[in-house]
Amino acid sequence: VRTYRKACLSLLFIFILACKQKESTLDQYINAEIASGEVPGIGISIIVEGDIIVSKGYGYADIENKIPFSDSTIMNIASISKTFIGVSIMHAVEKGLLNLEDDVNKFLSFKIVNPHQPDKVIKVKHLLGHRSSIIDEDKTYKASYYYGGDAPTKLGEFLENYLAKGGTYYSKDNFLDKDPGSKHEYSNIGAGLAAHILESIMKKPFNLITRDLIFRPLGMKNTVWFLSEMENPSNHAKLYKTENDKNEPSEIETYGLVTYPDGGLRTSIKDLTKYLYYIMYDEPVFDQSIISKESKRNMFTPDFDQTYAKFWETKDYIGHGGWDPGVTASMYFDPKNEIGVILFTNTSTYANFYTLLKKIYEHSLMLKI
Repeated sequence: VRTYRKACLSLLFIFILACKQKESTLDQYINAEIASGEVPGIGISIIVEGDIIVSKGYGYADIENKIPFSDSTIMNIASISKTFIGVSIMHAVEKGLLNLEDDVNKFLSFKIVNPHQPDKVIKVKHLLGHRSSIIDEDKTYKASYYYGGDAPTKLGEFLENYLAKGGTYYSKDNFLDKDPGSKHEYSNIGAGLAAHILESIMKKPFNLITRDLIFRPLGMKNTVWFLSEMENPSNHAKLYKTENDKNEPSEIETYGLVTYPDGGLRTSIKDLTKYLYYIMYDEPVFDQSIISKESKRNMFTPDFDQTYAKFWETKDYIGHGGWDPGVTASMYFDPKNEIGVILFTNTSTYANFYTLLKKIYEHSLMLKI
C-alpha cells in the first residue's frame, strides 16, 4: 500500500511539474508580447475538464501609474456582452414570458416596421440570430458612444428614435431591403432591442435584470454595466490604442454606450470565468435556477445557419468575441475537449490577438490529464 501511495504521489508531482512548465512557456510568450510594447495588459483564464487551471493577468491596467493587470481588473468586454442577452432571453422563454416566434411589436410601446417590407413581421428569434433586417447606420451608431462617462440617453428612448417612423434618427436606411429572417446582418441595435423587450416584459432596466438573474447567483461581485455602479472605479483598466506604427499606446477616454446591452458590460477575468464555468457545466455548481439544461442546449442551437445561435457564436467553438475602442476580448469553449478560454486585452490595436488566443487554446490541450 505504501509503495502504491508513493507511486501515486510521484505521478502527481510529475503532472504538477509538467503543468507548471507548460504554463511557464505560455508566460514567456505573453511576457514577450507585453515587452514588445504592442499590448499594455493581458488577462487570461483557462478551464480544463472542470478545473480552473489559470486565472491571471500580465502587463499593466494603467501604464502611467504602473498598476498591474490582474484577474480582478475590470474592463468592458464589448460584444461578449450579447451572450448575457441570450441567457436572459432563454430564461424568459423558459418562464413563459415570451416566445421566440413572437412579433417584437407585441412587447413595445412603439411600432417597428421595415419600410422596404412593411407586411413582414420581425420576430424575436430574428434579433437573436442577427436576421431582423435592422442594421447599424454607421454615423448614428457611432454617435451612441458617450465618452467621459455613462450615456445619459435611455435605451428605449434611443431605440424608438432610431426604429419608429418619425423618430429623430429614423431612416429607411436603418433597415435592409430584405425580408426579416432572410439575411444575416450583424446588428448591435437589434441586440439592444432584444434587451429592451426584456425590460418591457420584466418592468425593470436590463442592468437590474442581469444583476438579479446572473451576477448575484454566480457571485460576480465586480460585474456592472455602468461606471456609476462601480464600487471601486480605480479598478477599471485604462483603455489604449496604438497609432501611426508607433509602439507607444495612447490612452482612450472611458466611455459608455446608449445601447449598452450589446457591448457595455464591465467585468473581470475572475468574474467572467464564473460565468463561463456555469455555461460549460450542467452540474449545480452555482445556481442552476438561471436556465435549465434544455434551455442551454436550445440557446446553442442555431435557428438559421450553423455559425450563430442565440447571441452565441457556434462555428468552431461556442462563445463570442468582442472589439471596441481600447478593447479586444474573447470567451470561447470547446465542449468536445472540455476546454474554456477567456482572453482580455486593454487595447483595440493588438495585431497578435488571435495568434495569442490560439496559443492559449493549444496550451489548454496540453494541460488535459
